Amino acid sequence: MTTTHMWPQQTVAESSSAIGEIVAQLNGVILGKEEQIRLCVACLLARGHLLIEDIPGVGKTTLAHALAHTLGLSYHRIQFTSDLLPADILGVSIYEREGGEFRFHPGPVFSQLVLADEINRATPKTQSALLEAMEENQVTADGQTHALPVPFFVVATQNPAYQIGTFPLPESQLDRFLMRIELGYPGPAVEKELLTGRDRRDIVADLNPSISIETLVALQKQVSSIHVSEALVQYLQQIVAFTRESAAFASGLSPRAAIVLLRGAQAWALMAGHRGVLPEDIQAVTTAVIAHRLRPRDETAPQTASEIGQFVLESVSIP
Repeated sequence: MTTTHMWPQQTVAESSSAIGEIVAQLNGVILGKEEQIRLCVACLLARGHLLIEDIPGVGKTTLAHALAHTLGLSYHRIQFTSDLLPADILGVSIYEREGGEFRFHPGPVFSQLVLADEINRATPKTQSALLEAMEENQVTADGQTHALPVPFFVVATQNPAYQIGTFPLPESQLDRFLMRIELGYPGPAVEKELLTGRDRRDIVADLNPSISIETLVALQKQVSSIHVSEALVQYLQQIVAFTRESAAFASGLSPRAAIVLLRGAQAWALMAGHRGVLPEDIQAVTTAVIAHRLRPRDETAPQTASEIGQFVLESVSIP
């Protein structure tokens, strides 16, 4: 695939600079996690959705708050629990006597950034309520379709599956997330700063938008115009083909996974100021894009996200 339009170098450089300001502001809130922050921003630019899987208390919710403040997005947090219903997310139609008709009252999903907190504590029926919204950017209620805001970005947090009271996300739901990342524990120096510095909530409250929503939408549109050479498409196809042929995985990556891997690489290239996608742009996002889509065949196969990503990238030669 080769795009017919290439953005001028100055435009790409200016876009990279604007994105750098976003990353820098987020780095001031979530300390010592620049790679994860860059992946989060790349996921947003690629118009995907993000799943953060980690134990409670490592900054997942704070990252979502900081992102909403930094980008000036309307924001709503949905706390997922076992008794949460689909209508609590999407909204409900209520009969109004004055008008003699039902009127749809939008739920919290009608925000530009939605934090689905601890999504795997809700039942599968409630989890699936997000499917259409995440895939189609719309909600259907009582036969009527309601468009969601633009941009629309879901950040879902998930507790590790071994914790009590969790319902594992099915493959169809996992596939709706362009990326999955982990934040992990902070290093000693960072943790000391967290203990002795300002409260993160106070820092987030003081954040101002670093770009306008119109600029953000323009950046999202620019991502798809980043040039991709035939050699890089072949490299990506080789990665996808390897996952399908390898005995390590129960099944390989789908065509949709290949498409979002390319989109994520284009977003990363724009962030880096590259006029076209380079092999390192693909490699930078591969683990976050593919690891949650691949299920190890047995215990001898790579198990963790980092192991899966390293195994795949080391098995496919760079063109």
